[in-house]
Amino acid sequence: MNELRFLLAAGKSLLWAAAFVAIASVSATLGVAVALLTPMPQVADERGKTENENQDLLQYRLAHPVNILVMGIDRVPDAAENSPEIFNGNSDTMLLLRLDPKNRSVKMLSIPRDTRVVFPKLTLAKINQANVEGGPVLAARVVSHILNRVSVDRYVRVSTGAFRELVNQVGGIDVFVPQRMKYVDNTQKLNIDLQPGWQTLNGDQAEQFARFRRDENGDIGRVQRQQILLKALREKLQTPAVLPQVPQLVRVMQQYVDTNLSLPETLAVVSFGLNLEPKDFQMVMLPGRFSSPDEYKASYWIMNRRARDRIAQEYFQQKPLRASSLIQPSRSELQIALQNASGEPQLPELVNRDLRKKGFENVYIVKDWPEKRQQTEIIVEQGDSKAAIALSQSLGLGKVESASTGDIGSDLTIRLGTDGIAKYKVPAPPVKTKQPQVQKVKSKRIYNLDRSKKRVVKAQKNRKRASSLPQSRAEVLRRQKDKQVRRKI
Repeated sequence: MNELRFLLAAGKSLLWAAAFVAIASVSATLGVAVALLTPMPQVADERGKTENENQDLLQYRLAHPVNILVMGIDRVPDAAENSPEIFNGNSDTMLLLRLDPKNRSVKMLSIPRDTRVVFPKLTLAKINQANVEGGPVLAARVVSHILNRVSVDRYVRVSTGAFRELVNQVGGIDVFVPQRMKYVDNTQKLNIDLQPGWQTLNGDQAEQFARFRRDENGDIGRVQRQQILLKALREKLQTPAVLPQVPQLVRVMQQYVDTNLSLPETLAVVSFGLNLEPKDFQMVMLPGRFSSPDEYKASYWIMNRRARDRIAQEYFQQKPLRASSLIQPSRSELQIALQNASGEPQLPELVNRDLRKKGFENVYIVKDWPEKRQQTEIIVEQGDSKAAIALSQSLGLGKVESASTGDIGSDLTIRLGTDGIAKYKVPAPPVKTKQPQVQKVKSKRIYNLDRSKKRVVKAQKNRKRASSLPQSRAEVLRRQKDKQVRRKI
């Protein structure tokens, strides 16, 4: 009972601190979602370290950094609701978290579900198959394997209903939908139908946003949207209106979560998260590329080993197997994408020229971001935060954003905001003023001259017409006589 009072007293801070740990189908919350859960069976990493040996890692206060594997599990057909079988499906989402009390930081690595991995007990070379074939034990071992044998100390598995329920309980979350999203996913029983622009999404709509995959980035686009949702949820959990929802959240979330975190360990995580700020969170996606059709029959995400080594070192303090892989890329090697979110079409080209003058040679411009931004962001797409900081200092512009939500082919994505317009002194386009039409009015003198001219022309035409008519001899003689008279005069 005392422990429950502690949870309720934490209020807003508890919920916000808890938000980082879960992604159910996208996300859930650790403190709220796994509070009051009993410890689950042991999990061992590749070196055989078990939960009992790691017992000192998590106390009411975190004494050491701890790594927690979070998995959002796909819907399992025919599994009875609230039965253990609901956690036996493919891992739709994999997230490895590092909670570090020394520098009070939370590092999050998103692992795409189609990541190719060869491991003895896997019959299919995709990482999302690990939970199906060996549960959380095998999943933890596979993740440890691909990250240079990093230790995985605890796990949290969340069923598909958790995120929907959580979002509904907090009254929805505000998300910018970048495009029209509409299709039916019969396998996961989803009717995806979202309009573009800023939306307040309920639980069902938030799951649609997370699971949408019919764009050019496929599964990787889903990972990016999951990070967007996690950030939006974190912001919502900071609002005072969430406080009355705490008891209900605690009760509701239990049925959706399976974990080997004990209640004391959960309280230690809650205590750790009470004073965290947004700047203390860093998110990144496992770097890589899509496989080509001539490589494999199935579609895979092929891990970039060099970038993986850098993330394992910077995020999890796990040394690479080859020291040479940590060599910092030079300015000329960095792949930098420019994405315009300022509304000023000239800005990307101005920044492009500036970067090339400063030695950044691999710069390219991508499709504009649909939402206008005030502040320029430098997005750490491949986990190289040092390069992002150096780029920001070189430009004198841009807030470093540790989230893989930029162009997936880049090392860094610069999302240009309106603050770049003043920085680069973009000239304002000339204002086109419509000239008033002046009606030409002729003066009286010109008008009279025109009338006289017309009379003269008319008289000449009449004389010409008359001269062409047949004439009598008497008329001809009369005319000749008149001419002679006029000459004498």
